[in-house]
Amino acid sequence: MMFPLARNALGSLKIRSILQSMTRQSHVKHSPDFHDKYGNAVLASGTAFCVVAWVFTATQIGIEWNLSPVGRVTPKEWKHQ
Repeated sequence: MMFPLARNALGSLKIRSILQSMTRQSHVKHSPDFHDKYGNAVLASGTAFCVVAWVFTATQIGIEWNLSPVGRVTPKEWKHQ
């Protein structure tokens, strides 16, 4: 048994009508549009372009990635005054 407040909250969200409209739309056959025909190809090509651009950026343009200086930097002698 549900509490009246919870029942009213669920009723106000109209979950049943949303689910009913989703099931109605899933049974309707529609002709394929641009996104149905080319959506996956556009998504894949965009992903490939971004990956290639970032790989080029990370490897070819000479960014110093602030790697650890351990073993490359030696301390200078202390000057006594």
